[in-house]
Amino acid sequence: MSYLTESLKIEILMMIGYGDRARTQCEVVRLFRETHSDLPPLNQGTISKIEAQYREMGHVRKVPCKRQAVVDDDMKLNLLLALEENPITPVRHLARDNLFVSVL
Repeated sequence: MSYLTESLKIEILMMIGYGDRARTQCEVVRLFRETHSDLPPLNQGTISKIEAQYREMGHVRKVPCKRQAVVDDDMKLNLLLALEENPITPVRHLARDNLFVSVL
């Protein structure tokens, strides 16, 4: 689904339609394949995800990853202190040892 631009997702929503003019996902798959034969074919799950995102969020823009780490000043200080104590310690080991845990 990464090849689908925002404008293609909007086009898919228009293909779905609304109310008594709505198409089934199977019909949208076929219509998209006929319209965009140069692109990989869609499946019904992709159409369902696009429609669900629009209903839930009101847009079809790419949603940022939810796993973005939040690093506050205390975490940065803990990292600097740990690196000062042992400058050759790999950062992965520090993360594994939970030295990035914020002090509340």
